[in-house]
Amino acid sequence: MTNLAKIPVTVITGFLGAGKTTLIRHLMANPQGKRLAVLVNEFGTLGVDGDILKSCADANCPAENIVELANGCICCTVADEFIPTIQALMALPSRPDHILIETSGLALPKPLLKAFDWPAIRSQITVDGVIALADAEAVAAGRFAPDVAAVDAQRLADPGLDHETPLSEVFEDQIACADIVLLSKADLAGEAGVAAARAVIEAESPRRLPILAMTDGIIDPRLVLGLNAAAEDDIASRPSHHDGHDDHEHDYFLSVVMELPEVVDVDALQVAIQRLAQEQKILRVKGYVAVAGKPMRLLVQAVGARVRVQYDRPWGSEARQTRLVVIAEQADIDISAIRVVLEG
Repeated sequence: MTNLAKIPVTVITGFLGAGKTTLIRHLMANPQGKRLAVLVNEFGTLGVDGDILKSCADANCPAENIVELANGCICCTVADEFIPTIQALMALPSRPDHILIETSGLALPKPLLKAFDWPAIRSQITVDGVIALADAEAVAAGRFAPDVAAVDAQRLADPGLDHETPLSEVFEDQIACADIVLLSKADLAGEAGVAAARAVIEAESPRRLPILAMTDGIIDPRLVLGLNAAAEDDIASRPSHHDGHDDHEHDYFLSVVMELPEVVDVDALQVAIQRLAQEQKILRVKGYVAVAGKPMRLLVQAVGARVRVQYDRPWGSEARQTRLVVIAEQADIDISAIRVVLEG
């Protein structure tokens, strides 16, 4: 008999490096008896997050249930990519009980919610909830925009001008669309940082939201799955800076893939990435590094000047190649200068 129940979908959004992939790994390891499927939308053509998640595949979420879309924002490629991908996941021999969507860190979630009203899927799927992740330490320090206080002061001084920066709009739209906000990396922020971040989010949210702190992506799945929010039917209560526009701009940001030789000194590479954040306002660096003399590939994840590295698995038959995705606001990116810093 055909299963007529709608498949619930959880949309996981959040700014660059907020910990979305880490949260999904935790949910995959603790599925509460559900068979999961995951759709990952990367910004840029080099997939890193999807590869990380596929390495965690198991019987509850096998590799074929994990799909990457790396050719642009899914809310801009609805007919060509998003709808067919969702239909393919629903048509798997073992139908998933729940689908997790990890949006790009630069994505605006509201246009994605509108896609769930497309006739091809609206009778088969529902948005169980929108989970927004925010880096507690970064939000407490105001780093989701270059200088939030100065931007707000300038805007208030001249009500006829809109001086909101692209980064702040992304952050505010993600919060406004959420059913729950998770403050990630609470251990780095400390109690004072978590409290400060909570205050920022409460001030930005158009309605009262649950705001929960977490570390290493660990949260009780019962708090984020099974919300039954039917968010696609509640779009009007989720205001956006882009309401009234038919599309949204991604050309504020630029993603480039840097292919580099084998790295001899990992510490020097981390220092170089920190320099990029400080000198060229690079927002995000992620990818894999071939380290001379090491059979394992090195996973690099950097948010601003915070750099984390770990050896994740052997290269095996895969070509040993250092490839890093670098994301910045378009006005700030200088590809040649980035290469000079990374190659030392």
